[in-house]
Amino acid sequence: MNLTAYAWIALGGALGAMARGFVATWVQQRIHSEFPWGTFIINASGSLLLGFVATLIAEKVLNQPNARPFIAIGFIGAYTTFSTFEYETFKLGPSLVALGNIVGSVVVGYACVFIGARIAQLLTTTLH
Repeated sequence: MNLTAYAWIALGGALGAMARGFVATWVQQRIHSEFPWGTFIINASGSLLLGFVATLIAEKVLNQPNARPFIAIGFIGAYTTFSTFEYETFKLGPSLVALGNIVGSVVVGYACVFIGARIAQLLTTTLH
């Protein structure tokens, strides 16, 4: 990848991060619920957008050299990394590998969040 591609990733990433902040806040202010609807909608819409854009790029309908760095990696990558997980699982097709990716990612991801939180809790208890 060249420097121009990285610049497109950075620009897309900045816009995606701002979009994520806006959408999450906007949704949560309107839907008063314990369920994280903002994140849920971001993940679902990001997955939809990545599936759409990645297919257009793969089918050469969207044939701009900087489309993938800007949209797929930058914007959608900053908007949600969940969409990448979903698209890569989709590309595996209906298989045990895809199921393993789903179950493994959720279980390992949750375990990592739990372990990270516990380490942070232990550190803050020790430091105080």
